[in-house]
Amino acid sequence: MLRTHTCGDLRLTHAGTTATLCGWVDSYRDHGGGLFIDLRDRYGITQVVFNPPDTPPAIIEASKDLRAEYVIQVTGNVEPRPTGMANLKHKSGEIELRVTELKLLNKSKVPPVSPSESITEVPNEDLRLKHRYLDLRRQSMQRALILRDQITKGMRDYFADLGFIDVETPILGRSTPEGARDYLVPSRVHHGKFYALPQSPQLYKQILMIAGYDRYVQVARCFRDEDLRADRQPEFTQIDLEMAFIDDDDIMTIIDGLMQKLAKEVLGLDVQLPLPRMTYDEAMRRFGHDAPDLRYGCEITDLTDLAAKCEFGVFTSVVEAGGHVRAICVPGGSNHYSRRGIDALTEFARGLGAKGLAYFRVDDAGKLDSNIGKYFTDELKAEMAERLGAKANDLVLFSADQWLPTCKLLHNLRKKIGEEMKLYDPKAMNFSWVVQFPMFERTEDSDNPQAVGKWSAMHHPFTAPLDEHVVNLDDDPGKCRAKAYDLIINGYEAGGGTIRIHDPEVQSKVFGLLGIDKETAADRFGFLLEALAYGAPPHGGIALGLDRVVMLFGGYDNIRDVIAFPKTQKATDLMTEAPGLVDAKQLKELAIKTDL
Repeated sequence: MLRTHTCGDLRLTHAGTTATLCGWVDSYRDHGGGLFIDLRDRYGITQVVFNPPDTPPAIIEASKDLRAEYVIQVTGNVEPRPTGMANLKHKSGEIELRVTELKLLNKSKVPPVSPSESITEVPNEDLRLKHRYLDLRRQSMQRALILRDQITKGMRDYFADLGFIDVETPILGRSTPEGARDYLVPSRVHHGKFYALPQSPQLYKQILMIAGYDRYVQVARCFRDEDLRADRQPEFTQIDLEMAFIDDDDIMTIIDGLMQKLAKEVLGLDVQLPLPRMTYDEAMRRFGHDAPDLRYGCEITDLTDLAAKCEFGVFTSVVEAGGHVRAICVPGGSNHYSRRGIDALTEFARGLGAKGLAYFRVDDAGKLDSNIGKYFTDELKAEMAERLGAKANDLVLFSADQWLPTCKLLHNLRKKIGEEMKLYDPKAMNFSWVVQFPMFERTEDSDNPQAVGKWSAMHHPFTAPLDEHVVNLDDDPGKCRAKAYDLIINGYEAGGGTIRIHDPEVQSKVFGLLGIDKETAADRFGFLLEALAYGAPPHGGIALGLDRVVMLFGGYDNIRDVIAFPKTQKATDLMTEAPGLVDAKQLKELAIKTDL
C-alpha cells in the first residue's frame, strides 16, 4: 500500500505518530515560507503542512509547484493543530500532518470542473457530465454513491434474511409489448432479427415462479427508449422481486418492512407500520394524482353540487355539460399571494390548459370574498366555506372542467403551492401505498391511429383483476380494478407491482380486450403461455426504482445526481459521446444499411 491511512482516518489519538497519505490537492495556501494543503480522498480531508523545521528545504521548494488536483504522496508527523485552529467540519480537522517527505504521483491540467468543496457554486450540469471523472471527485457526489451502496446493501441483506434467492435474468431477450419502446440489438448471426434489451425482467421472473423459485430478487438493469425528464433515465436499476403463493397484501407487507429498515438505518427515522393505503379512485378524488404527496394537506374538495346553484356562468355551464367544479383551500394563502401572485398562478394554470383561475380569499371573519362573489348568495358562500374547512386568510382555488383536467390542474397547483409556501419539511419522509388501479385505459396517443380509443393495459397484460371484478371483463372493462399497487414516497412513485394472472381463461379474456389475437399472443408470449399451462402457482411481485429511492432518501432533486454515469435528457453520454457512429464493416456484418 502507498499509504498508511486515508485522509479521513487521523485523529488526536494519532498525535506523535508518523503517517503516509495519498490523495488529490484540494486547495493550497501559501503563507510565506511554507505551504498549507488540504489533501483529499473519498474518506475526507487532512491538512498537510510544508513548513520548517519539520520539512526539509528541498521539499518546501518542491511543494511550491503543486496545484489543484495534483496527486501526491506525503509522509510526516501527526500533530495537534494550534489552539483555536481546529476545523471541526472535517473528521481529521483537529490534527495536521507536518510533511517530511513528498512524492508527486501525477500532475493535472487546470480542471474545468473543480471537485473542491470550497467551491460553493455547482458547475453547469453539461460540463459536469462531460468531465464526470472530475465531478465524481466532489464530496457531494461521493456521498450520493455511498448512500446508493448503503441502500443497495441494506436491500440485499433484508431479502436474503427472508429467504429470497438472487437470480440473474438475460439482458438479450425477445421484444415484447410492455408499454415503452424497446432498445433493439441486431443479431450478427441471424440477419434481420433483433434482440431487445429488457424493459424489466417481467416474463423471466414469472417463469421462475412457475419453476418453483417462490422468492426471487435481483438488482436488475432495465432499458426503455422513452422521452426523459429529471427523474427518468433510458437505463436504470430496479430492485426486482417476485413471490409465489401470496396475495397483494403479502407483497406490500414485505416492502413495508424494507422501508422501515432503510428509514431507520439510513436516516434514523422511525416509520410506523403498516404504511397507509388508499385506492386509486380515492387518490384521484382527494389529490388529483395517483402518486400524492401526503406531507401536507390542501386536499381537493368537490363543489359541483353547490356550484350548480350559483349564477356564475363558467361554473354552471361546466356542470350542465357533465363536468366538475373542484377546489383546494390553501391555509394562509391569502396572506402569501398578492394580486401579482394570483396572476402568476393564473398564468401557470393557463399553461396547463385551463382558461383561467377562479378564486376566493377568506377574510378575517371567515367569509369568502372575490370579484366573482356577486354570483353567489351569502348562504351559498357560507356552505362552500364550511365544506372546504376554510379559515381566515385562506385562499380557495377552483378548477371547472371535466374530471381529468380538474385532476391535472389542482394536482399541479397543490404541488406548486406546497413548494412555494414551504408547507412541508423538505427532510420529512412520507411513505404510502396507492392500490386497485384500473385494469385498462383508453389509448389517446399512438403511432398506430387504429389503436386510438381502444383499450390498453394500465400496467401490463398479465395483471390480475380483483376477484370480484372478473365479471367486468365481459360487461364493463372500464370498471375493472386490478390487483396493482404503487409505493409512493413524497409524491413520487418509488415502485410498482401487481399480482399476475395465472388462470388461462382470464388471460385469454384480457388479451381479447387488448386486441391481442391468439396468433399475436403465441408469437410474442408463446413461451410464457406454454409455461403457464404446466401448473403455474398464484404469484406476483414488485419493482422498486433504486435510482429514485436513493434520490428521495438523499434529498436530491435530480436522479442524475445519484447515478455514476447518467445520460442527458437527450439520452446521450457527454463523457464518452455515446451514441456514436460505427464503421461500415460492423454494419455490413449485421446486414444493416443507414442513410448517413
